[in-house]
Formats: sequence, C-alpha cells, structure tokens
Amino acid sequence: MTQEKQPHQIVIVGGGAAGLELASSLGKKLGKKGLADIILLDASQTHIWKPLLHEVAAGTLDEAEQVEYLAQAYRCGFRFKLGRMDGLSRNNKEIYVAPTLSRNGEELIPRRTFKYDTLIMAVGSVSNTFNIKGVDKHCRFLDTVTEAFNFQQQLVETYIRGHVSEQHKLSIAIVGAGATGVELSAQLHEVTKTLAIYGLDAVKDVQITIIEAAPRLLPALPERLALSTQQQLIKLGIDLRLDCRVVEVTETGIKTHDGEVIPADLKVWAAGIKAPEWFKELDGLEINKINQLVVDQTLQTVDENIFAIGDCAACPWPGHEGNVPPRAQAAHQQATTVGKSIMNRTQGGKPVQYMYHDYGSLVSLGKYSTVGNLMGNLMGTVSVGGFIARVVYLALYKMHQTAVHGYYRTAMLTLSNLFRGRVYKRIKLH
Repeated sequence: MTQEKQPHQIVIVGGGAAGLELASSLGKKLGKKGLADIILLDASQTHIWKPLLHEVAAGTLDEAEQVEYLAQAYRCGFRFKLGRMDGLSRNNKEIYVAPTLSRNGEELIPRRTFKYDTLIMAVGSVSNTFNIKGVDKHCRFLDTVTEAFNFQQQLVETYIRGHVSEQHKLSIAIVGAGATGVELSAQLHEVTKTLAIYGLDAVKDVQITIIEAAPRLLPALPERLALSTQQQLIKLGIDLRLDCRVVEVTETGIKTHDGEVIPADLKVWAAGIKAPEWFKELDGLEINKINQLVVDQTLQTVDENIFAIGDCAACPWPGHEGNVPPRAQAAHQQATTVGKSIMNRTQGGKPVQYMYHDYGSLVSLGKYSTVGNLMGNLMGTVSVGGFIARVVYLALYKMHQTAVHGYYRTAMLTLSNLFRGRVYKRIKLH
C-alpha cells in the first residue's frame, strides 16, 4: 500500500509585517489547496504594522487597525499558534516554544515542539540599549504592540494624576532621533492638545525632549530634509539635544556625557535595534554583532531549510556599504521573494535571488507635516513634502494592508475608518 505524501511543513516565526504577509500569501496559494501545512507563531494575539506603533503609544491609532491572527489564519488558510520560540534543533528540524503564561503567572499553554520542512525566521527586532546603565529598568520601549499599549496607559494615567493633583509640569524624554523618535514626539505633542480638549488640562506645561548622539536627526533622510524636520519640531516646542550621548538613565532623569541631567517623568528608548538575545543559541546559525541572522542573496541562512526576513535578517546589499536597512519596505519585498522561493521548493525548484529596491524614506509628523525622499529609475531622487508626502506615506501602509487583506477588504477598511473617525473619540482614554 502506497503511503500518502505529507504536505510540506512550513513554520513562520513572527507575525510582523514580513511574517504575516508571507503566511497570508502562502496560506492562500498552498494552505487552502492542501499542498502545505503553514503555521504562524507569535507571542501576541494581534498584529499592528510596526511603523504605526508610535500612534499606539500616543493613543491616536484606531483600534480597528489591529489584525486578529486567529481570524486571519481562518480566512487565509494557515494555522496560528500563540507562543514564543526559544530554541531550535536543526538535526531534528524542529523548534521549541516556551510555555505561555497568564497575567497571574499561571501556565496556559505548556512547552511545545513544532516540526518543519522549511523554517522562516521573521521575529523583527528589539531595542538596542548598548548596555547603558538604567535603560532596561527606567525606559519604555516600542518594540511590540503590548509595550506600545503599556506606554499609552502610563501616559493617560500620568495625565489623570496631574489633573487630580493640579500638577503643572510633565516632562517626556525620547532617546533616539530616527523615524520612531521623531514621529512619536510629534504625535505626543498632538496628544497634549487633544487631552486638553477633553478636560485633562491641569498639566499646563508639557516638555518633550529628543536626545540624539549623532549631530543631526533622521540619518536615513538627506540633510536638507532632516533640517526641515528639525525646524518643524522646534516650532512645536520640542527640545532637541543633538550630539548628546546618554551615559545613564535614572528614575527621575537622563544623564548625558557632559554631566547634564535632563529631567524626565516618562522616558522612551528608540536609539537603535538588534535581534533578540536568544538568537545567540540558535543551533549554530551565523549571526552578526547585533544578533541578526546572516543570510545570502536568497535570504537563506547557512542552513538551506531556514530563511530569515525583516529586521532580524542581515542581508547583503550589493553595491552599497553594509546590509539592507531595517525598513518596512524591505520586509515587504523580502516576504514576496521568500514566498516565491517556497513555492519553488514545494515543486522541487530553486530559491529566488533577492534584490532590495530602495524607494526612499518618509517621516510623518502627524497632522503637522510629512517629509521624505522618493527614489526611482525614471526620476532619480525627488524630495517631497506636505500633502504629496502624506499620501505616499499612507500608500505604504495600504500596500501592507493589501498584502494581508487583499484589495477589496483594504478598500472597505479604508472607508470604514473614514466614517469611524467622524464618530469615535480622537484618542484612546483608557
């Protein structure tokens, strides 16, 4: 009797932009047809596009933007598993998943093992604290949806406390002047105005400070655009401390290399990224100095059965110094490339070569401004700002939504959000 061939087992670790797009695509093409069994593993139950986490932290993101992994899995033909990977056996071709605990520390899901034929690591990145004293203890991070929600809750509680006690000053310090730090500062400035409308106006003086070790902000943008952004932030009253290196963070403030202590009630760390520490124990897979998995042009690691995409991958960028930058557009492109490679693998074919196409960078300052540069073969590099830049910035998010939901559902979600914005409050107040 002939034994029935088992479907190709695909395990995707991480449900960020790259992982969720890949799982959704493969589920529709292979999972629904029974040609592969696709598992998406993530420690969270919902997905939010990472470039929007600063809006989550500020409380200005519509909660309808969250994607429920279980619902997405049912609709697209893959399986979702809640959990956090903490080990790998390449010989046995299996991953190990830590127990999932409740808020009270009770074990909800025991330790598990999942087999794979093809493994894709797409866990994203975490903040790089550079081993600076006090950062882990006293700073908030915006690496995950949970961390962003926790910061938002602390922000509202701080305002409520100030409203009751008639506190007249609140200081917020953001370490790091990349896109996350700059966008968060503008969003928090808008939040202070919105909360005053709702009556939480006892905190009269809100000081937002950005601290950056480099001599200018936004290194991904041309210097002229970075200067334009800097001028806009100054107009908003945001204090910029450039060429200022942090040496220690305490409960009450941030110490700099020149001995100054910058007072801060709320502290956010957005000064660099790295892959998780447990990547150092991934059964001999090669990593770089910030723990990213080293991959070749096919996005494969030293093990041909294991791919890495997104922020956790160190992918060479031919013709340029260094690797492909950790951006949402890179994650989207890598998910598409690996999707093609896996389709080929299930049919005995070869993996596809990946080539990063840089379409420029955009930074949104909420309702105040959007600036950036667009790059293309026909027009070269073009600086954009204002309405055009805002439209392009939104288009990048719609591209991600389309990859996850398809054109029709993305159009319906867009219309729904337009109507919701006229009915619901402008900020999350709990």
